Amino acid sequence: MREFPIYKTRRDGLSRVFDLSDASERREYFRAKAGTAIDIIRDYLASGRTFVAYMIGKKSSGKGTYTKLFAEAVGLPDKIRHISIGDTVRLASEILEGGGDEKDRLVDFLSKNYRGFQPLDEILKSFESRSTEKLIPTELVLVLLKWAFRAEEKKTIFLDGFPRDLDQISYSLFFRDLIGYRDDPDFFVFIDLPEMVIDERMKTRVVCPSCQTPRNIRLLPTKEIGFDRATKTFYLKCDEAGCNGVRMVAKEGDDKGIEPIRARLLKDGEIMEKLLSLEGVPQVLLRNSIPANKAADHVESYEITPAYRYEWDEAKEEVMRYEEPWTIKDDRGAESNSLLAPPVALSFIEQVADILKGFM
Repeated sequence: MREFPIYKTRRDGLSRVFDLSDASERREYFRAKAGTAIDIIRDYLASGRTFVAYMIGKKSSGKGTYTKLFAEAVGLPDKIRHISIGDTVRLASEILEGGGDEKDRLVDFLSKNYRGFQPLDEILKSFESRSTEKLIPTELVLVLLKWAFRAEEKKTIFLDGFPRDLDQISYSLFFRDLIGYRDDPDFFVFIDLPEMVIDERMKTRVVCPSCQTPRNIRLLPTKEIGFDRATKTFYLKCDEAGCNGVRMVAKEGDDKGIEPIRARLLKDGEIMEKLLSLEGVPQVLLRNSIPANKAADHVESYEITPAYRYEWDEAKEEVMRYEEPWTIKDDRGAESNSLLAPPVALSFIEQVADILKGFM
């Protein structure tokens, strides 16, 4: 896959350090660094116009996160909707399993709108396993998308998870017609995320056994860190009220990292490669990492993902925490720094504004 350009987030004359974990500071950050672009997008959406953005990236590449930050920065949440194919399939599955009037209405909708070679009854039975996304034919995926948009006021759409396979690419090219958005501009948003980032995130993520809040011992720790003297390992204590600092644990299989999903990642990469060669549709290119030897010239230090390491101080009987820039190797083997989500979203905002200017 071709190398995405490096986006410069450093701004001359802007020396302020923003706390990107705080929502109010993020809004000030976006306004300070991309105020003109935000105004262009706000004016476009406020006038009643919309667009369709296809979020294309490997599993766990942050498609939902960047959509959320885009909406947060622009500040018009009622004008924007994020549609995840995976979430739509799971919701349909829950309704079909739950029974009752809601199931009857969904089955009636599917019966009236489905057109395909595989019998609908057979497809509906496959929902019982709750993990059948890959078994669902494209024809039914299209009907479920239509169902997700039913009675929906016309909004800007960020579509996550479509196309999911090579046979769905041709459908995505005419998606605007399928949902009735005939005059909307549409474009592909490609997210370049090194596999090492996905792998490390999976291997070091943990969850609270009580409230199910996810965190990451290396990348997103809680305030309190525990030390297990028996195994000489560190662990996170849940911050949520009512959990009383319960020890957070890894999910079964996470220690294997990306290996169980490698086939899916290869397929995602194949789809990205194919779509990147497509003519006639604008492209937004988002890059999650930056070569370490270029970081100082292009980004601020607080925009680089911090990684944490811990040491046990026997004398003080406490855990010492150390923060440092997260350095990884990208898919080309280059020593790189991973970026936090807001600077990547900053690039997203400015590229979308450039596209929309052509339609104003």
